[in-house]
Amino acid sequence: MTSSSPSITVPAGHGKAVRLAAGQAVRVVNTHGTQVVDCWAWNAYDLSEYMCMETTRVWNQRLNPLTGDSFVTNQRHPILTVVEDTTPGVHDTFMAACDRKRYELLGVRGYHRNCCDNMFEGMFELGVTPPRANLASFNIFMNIRVQPDGITLHTLPTVTKPGEYITLRAEMDCFVAFSACPQDIVKIQGQGDNTPKPVDIVVIDGFHSDLPGTQTWVPED
Repeated sequence: MTSSSPSITVPAGHGKAVRLAAGQAVRVVNTHGTQVVDCWAWNAYDLSEYMCMETTRVWNQRLNPLTGDSFVTNQRHPILTVVEDTTPGVHDTFMAACDRKRYELLGVRGYHRNCCDNMFEGMFELGVTPPRANLASFNIFMNIRVQPDGITLHTLPTVTKPGEYITLRAEMDCFVAFSACPQDIVKIQGQGDNTPKPVDIVVIDGFHSDLPGTQTWVPED
């Protein structure tokens, strides 16, 4: 039987984290339809093993995940699988999470909230300290388009609608952190106002899906 915990609001520009047991799922709801959400995950028993965008792209042979695709760790073990996606499927694995230095380079003087610090904020609330800052996040709802030359990237606002969501199933016991991205300079937040908004996350017990997750790609003979 499937059951859901009360939704957790990730305030605009802040971070939250959850601990999942293998088989549980977490749903990320773009409440206002305009918000980018950075996501990280770690093996609950070994924080040196973390969800890795580089190994995941090799594993799936895709630039961005489709429903049924698994994310894998730096040790090439499946950690999360996309089991639902009601959005247009536009997400990003290319762009580094924003950090303090990024905002300095954008001309900000003084402190600006950022996804890297939000990752720590969420994990600290659980009493867990990640061993390192990982800028290679899974950028949920982020709209980065590869241009026709096959080289250039174009940064655009998110195209999700209010209430659309993505659901990630845990393939191992893990911590998962989320940041409601504080970016208000580069125009990645939707509807043209570039104002960060809150999102909601829901932990789901006993989530049923016939999607097994992907196996690693190997070249054909």
